[in-house]
Amino acid sequence: MSALIFVFVALWGLVASDPDPLQDLCVADKVAGLHINGFPCKNGANVTGDDFFFTGLTNPPTINNTMGAVITAANVDKIPGLNTLGISLARIDYQPCGLNPPHIHPRASEIIFVLDGELDVGFFTTSSKLVSKSLKKGDIFVFPQGLIHYQKNNGGRPASVIAGFDSQFPGTQSITAALFTSTPPMPDDVLTMAFRIGTKGLKKMRSKLAPKRT
Repeated sequence: MSALIFVFVALWGLVASDPDPLQDLCVADKVAGLHINGFPCKNGANVTGDDFFFTGLTNPPTINNTMGAVITAANVDKIPGLNTLGISLARIDYQPCGLNPPHIHPRASEIIFVLDGELDVGFFTTSSKLVSKSLKKGDIFVFPQGLIHYQKNNGGRPASVIAGFDSQFPGTQSITAALFTSTPPMPDDVLTMAFRIGTKGLKKMRSKLAPKRT
């Protein structure tokens, strides 16, 4: 299994889509205070192996949210050495019936490798065609850049995947959260007309989706 994951990651690196680097490496200097497309480069004399190292995908995390799924990212925020390399990974863990709800990655295509369990996955084209598949352990599926997609555990036990992206920071935008919990909120008349619901229905949706206070 580890060999398959290695090949999966290596091949994905060959099709990285972020801009090509102009030097051997450019470790992200996140305290430089500059605002550019990406991060400025750390002084090469201060680069260490830790800048290219991360252990956060080793073990499944605790899942305690209503969707029953947790994403552990391994992007440039976690691995500064990814800066300018155009690749990143994530681990996604699902409880039985857990859902990674409809979302998009504006800056990357995604490829997933099923580590364990079974999933129903799919994406929607711009003509509203659903392209879907049921996956099992060892299967791979691709989600094209910018298209709405989802994954749902359809088995009776936990599931997990490793996801690869052709961007150091692909970004994730949840469709429902963007529409119903934005700040400032989207105008009520836009949502009521778009979804053919009344004001009461809109308030109910927002109350259900609002982040829980701790």
